Amino acid sequence: MRIAEPASRQPVAAPLLEVRNLVVRYGKKGAAAVDDVSFTIARGETLGLVGESGSGKTTIGRAILGLQPVTSGEIWFDGKNITRASVAERRSLQGDLRAVFQDPYSSLNPRRPIGEALAEPLRVAGVPRAERSLRADEALAAVGLPLGSGARYPRQFSGGQRQRIAIARALVTDPRLVVCDEAVSALDLSTQAQVLNLLAELRTGADLGYLFIAHDMAVVEFLAQRVVVLNRGRIVEQGTTAEVLQNPQNHYTRVLMAASPVPDPDEQARRREAWQALKATAPAA
Repeated sequence: MRIAEPASRQPVAAPLLEVRNLVVRYGKKGAAAVDDVSFTIARGETLGLVGESGSGKTTIGRAILGLQPVTSGEIWFDGKNITRASVAERRSLQGDLRAVFQDPYSSLNPRRPIGEALAEPLRVAGVPRAERSLRADEALAAVGLPLGSGARYPRQFSGGQRQRIAIARALVTDPRLVVCDEAVSALDLSTQAQVLNLLAELRTGADLGYLFIAHDMAVVEFLAQRVVVLNRGRIVEQGTTAEVLQNPQNHYTRVLMAASPVPDPDEQARRREAWQALKATAPAA
């Protein structure tokens, strides 16, 4: 009979993404937009990265995607150091590491049908032409768009539908991690709920992780298992979603929670008052 290894000796799965002591500066002597930030994302996990505009959260997402040079620190993806990956190395990661941005219309070519937009990353990955079309149609169906949508142009869809198209394009390559940068912040509340439900459904049963970048705590609460709170480029609090939202330890976290919009006008008014009081008593930076 085989005796099980003690828990301390059992192998621990490496995180899908690991950010180690990340620093990003704009200019050689500029102030740090991101300062000594470290976190991990497990396989199949959603991590919420939360902060106000200018907190550095988008810069972190861009650094992970290779769109922003890193001053110091390391970014590891699936066991490989990708901090300063070459163009060829980044191209090989395109299928596994994808993104959904805030404004899907600006990332879609208005002169090309959306089916072609979805097929493009598959072409880069070397997928045969016939299979590209089939997988593009399957991705559009997965996000709830009707048959034949691939032949239509971006202008023929609503804002919520275009965000669904952006999600379909991100998922068409069967990625391991998707960076969602304010992916629902430009949508009305009902459309937000639809897109968030869609993201949650697409994650279910798949080995898919999300880095979900947002400023709204309520949105992050719905989707994320863990939360990292950023203020002026530094982490001020992190933990499970329940820990951070039910018992916030940092004043800035409480400010963000009070700023989250709710549909009830009376509750919104109470939150506004709480937000103003918290902002007035914020400690000096």
